[in-house]
Amino acid sequence: MRKVSFSLNISLDGYCDHTLFNPAEDVLDYFTRMTDDVDLYFFGRVMYGLMFPYWADVARTQSGTAAENLFAVKFSAIDRVVVSGSLDSADEKTRIIRGDPAEALLKLKQQKGKKISVDSVTMLPELIAADLIDEFNLVVHPVLIGRGRRLLDDGSLQENLKLKLRETITFESGCVALHYSR
Repeated sequence: MRKVSFSLNISLDGYCDHTLFNPAEDVLDYFTRMTDDVDLYFFGRVMYGLMFPYWADVARTQSGTAAENLFAVKFSAIDRVVVSGSLDSADEKTRIIRGDPAEALLKLKQQKGKKISVDSVTMLPELIAADLIDEFNLVVHPVLIGRGRRLLDDGSLQENLKLKLRETITFESGCVALHYSR
């Protein structure tokens, strides 16, 4: 059975709005290395809209820094699933799922392959409740932003989810990567 990994950048005050802060180059290198173990991304519509077509365009035009261009190429080459009831179309590497996210992810998890990377704050409580997330990779940024989307809303989990710290990486930029598993 494939592992499902939830990965996200988060501010020191618990916000994960990607439009309010950007990862430093060392963090981008970290996420680029993580793509080696992933062969499928599982997005909600909002995160898909933030990540694509932005990174696909950077991959095509090579308009970023060297680290951004490398991440964009590797990231854009990986197949994607987006869960959406409103998205009409997507690129050739993206499949749209309109049904139950937990059911769809369970079916994907049971297939052969590398890790599935989940990047959807909206679906996170449902996927945790369905016991589908095997590991969490959170990169905490040394910034307080005071607004935006929180990782989890109050009352979104039925019970505490106890995790085991597997690895901590401190970056030169001051960010800290925390890798937890179930």
